[in-house]
Amino acid sequence: MAKTIIITGANGNLGTAVVKKFLSENYKVLAVDQHDNHLAFATGNPLFAWQAINLASEKESEAFIQKSVNDHKQVHGGLFLAGGFAMGGFEDTDGETIKKMFSLNFETAYYMARPLFLHMLQQDYGRIVFVGARPALQPEAGKDMIAYALSKSLLFKLADLLNKQAKGKNVVASVIVPSTIDTSVNRESMPKANPGDWVKAEQIAEVLEFVCSDKGLPIREAVYKIYNNA
Repeated sequence: MAKTIIITGANGNLGTAVVKKFLSENYKVLAVDQHDNHLAFATGNPLFAWQAINLASEKESEAFIQKSVNDHKQVHGGLFLAGGFAMGGFEDTDGETIKKMFSLNFETAYYMARPLFLHMLQQDYGRIVFVGARPALQPEAGKDMIAYALSKSLLFKLADLLNKQAKGKNVVASVIVPSTIDTSVNRESMPKANPGDWVKAEQIAEVLEFVCSDKGLPIREAVYKIYNNA
């Protein structure tokens, strides 16, 4: 039976690579994003469905998870790739910036993860993956992006808490930590960098598929640092 996977941020550079990978491995993909203009390759695929959801709305997120469970009986994985980025040290980071990053990086994941995690506990199976960030782990890297680093750091703690609640069950929350992703935008903004040192979206997609596949069954409480040479 094909596993059903929810992917948020599905229309982005990473999201499209992940959607392609999971469809190629015959997962049912429930893609979530505000737009689908980069997902034309999946149009007509019977394993693919897209829906626009306001991930900052707890009500909309819960309704989407409930509908997904009703339609598919079981949702096996949630890959919460949606998020945002902002530069700024303490002198540039006010409360509104903190709130914006908290909403984009934490609330969008939490509102989806909470009802999905409870469903997974009932099914005694599930894989949830959050996208962390190196600046959340390394203060030197995070000091010039305070709001971003703080909001991402909460995802590591959330994964820990979920894993403690799910101990003894086949339900696991993991965090991936990519270095700079090789995208056209990053190449343009960092012309002097060597993109060969960065990580490709397709490589991250491979890791995510491993996590959700039967190959990843014995893994618990994992943080995957996907840095390449960056």
